[in-house]
Amino acid sequence: MLPPLIIAHRGASAVAPENTIAAFEAAITAGADGIEFDVRLSRDNLPVIIHDDTLYRTHGIRRRVADMTLNELIQVGVPSLAQLFDLFRSNELLLCLEMKCEPGQQATMAEACARSIDEYQLRNRMIVECFDLSALKILNEIDPALKTAALFQSPASPFMIDRAIGSGASVLALHYRCVNARMIQQARSAGLKIVVWTVDDPTWVERARSNDIEALITNDPAALLAARDTSV
Repeated sequence: MLPPLIIAHRGASAVAPENTIAAFEAAITAGADGIEFDVRLSRDNLPVIIHDDTLYRTHGIRRRVADMTLNELIQVGVPSLAQLFDLFRSNELLLCLEMKCEPGQQATMAEACARSIDEYQLRNRMIVECFDLSALKILNEIDPALKTAALFQSPASPFMIDRAIGSGASVLALHYRCVNARMIQQARSAGLKIVVWTVDDPTWVERARSNDIEALITNDPAALLAARDTSV
């Protein structure tokens, strides 16, 4: 794979509804190196693929994800984590799973994700991300072999690196507005790889190469792949 890796944000969400099987299939067709997706727990504590805590924005339904069972969510078009993993059995793409935890749910979420990853034997292809670093720490205690990424979107600060390392993360996943030369150098000195999100401007490809950024997460993988593959 050429650097930087191009990861499809919630699937190829520029051309298909986010976090849907159609978006993930579009990412595969585009040739993305991997996908990023969001996981929440259903009422019966089973992992499903959706970003928001309600279904209103994406499905037009005024209900909370946590109030619906797995079967109810599947019936209205929310994929289960098992459905996504089944889709990716036939390829070797990278999987970036973002845990979206309700208050007090960190341990339950970490256990559910670790169990599914182990069941499908996807540990070597997986990066688990979270803004809640306590959830990452629990996950690392459950399965120290899992690669994890600490997510940040606030202004760059050296405390980000300390907090990421404290959670057990090996990757720093930064909003593109957080990225600057000093932060990149400090992260690399600390042994952390850098992933940048969410980037739709193809000029980021060359910037990523020149700064040793591991991966770019984008809504439009086809556009960034075209920029990467024509600038070699």
